[in-house]
Amino acid sequence: MKVLVVGASGFIGTPLVEALLERGDEVVAIGRNGARLRNRFGERATCVEWDGLSGPPPAEALAGVDGVINLAGDPVDKGRWFKRKKQRILESRVQTTRALVEAMTTADPRPGVLVNGSAIGIYGDRKHLNLTENSPADRNDFLAGVCLAWEAEAVKARETGIRVAIVRTGVVLGKKGGAYPKMSRPFRFMLGGRIGLGKGWMGWIHIDDIVGIFLHCLDNANARLVYNGVSPNPVPNEEFTATLASVLRVPAVAWVPPIALRMLYGEFANVITASAKVHPLRTLAAGYEYKFPELRAALENLEAKRPVIDEDDEPPTEPTEPAEEVVDAET
Repeated sequence: MKVLVVGASGFIGTPLVEALLERGDEVVAIGRNGARLRNRFGERATCVEWDGLSGPPPAEALAGVDGVINLAGDPVDKGRWFKRKKQRILESRVQTTRALVEAMTTADPRPGVLVNGSAIGIYGDRKHLNLTENSPADRNDFLAGVCLAWEAEAVKARETGIRVAIVRTGVVLGKKGGAYPKMSRPFRFMLGGRIGLGKGWMGWIHIDDIVGIFLHCLDNANARLVYNGVSPNPVPNEEFTATLASVLRVPAVAWVPPIALRMLYGEFANVITASAKVHPLRTLAAGYEYKFPELRAALENLEAKRPVIDEDDEPPTEPTEPAEEVVDAET
């Protein structure tokens, strides 16, 4: 299979490309930084530089492509959410996906499938409600609105017969980026702790499983809907905190007051403190088998080949807790 991956140099995109190459697929890797792509993949993949806000992707990028995985999106956890940042978060997803879908529908031959990213942020802050793929979006939340607009652009590909599956990603735990390094760093210096009372629910997933879900949707001809990219076992923040401290063999005596996060991060703090008890019912029904369904096993896997404290680490000077990321890939 020949697969085009948009956002190939990002936290999810890089291991996804590696997984495709390992199983023998031909890969076209697209990102804003062509040099970074070539540095990561060399001649193993066809590397194409493209900024989705600049117009359609190069026609040759789609030549002979069987399927497309779209991870486009500016990171939501870098920089305060001033008006320009929020506009970039929205446009980097919506406009890029619009340009990509238009290019797919006019390609000859057309790719047969689009697997598009999204996020469980679409559900907003829902406290202790059990959420599934059938739960409604939060119409009053900024990131939820971004996800709704993003998904709406992706599903337009169905009008020309392209199969579309959407993966709503949760908090992805991996050693080489995303939420986990930011989460674990304060604990390594015995400064980690829960957020507030620790009652907010967290829809987490191991990096190997989010890659696996994207591949499962790519390969499964019956995957045509929305799928939650989270573990089947969401946990409240206090349980995540206690489990992480236990795996790292450190105490978890500190706590982060929500007001401090709001002072540090502004509106973005609402994402950090949001509670979303998300279940992947449709993902399980589609036959995906999780490698790390339980939190402790997932964290132990991440810590298996690294020291408790990295040599280059320095103690954090401010409370550091990650947010759920829409995606952290580059376009």
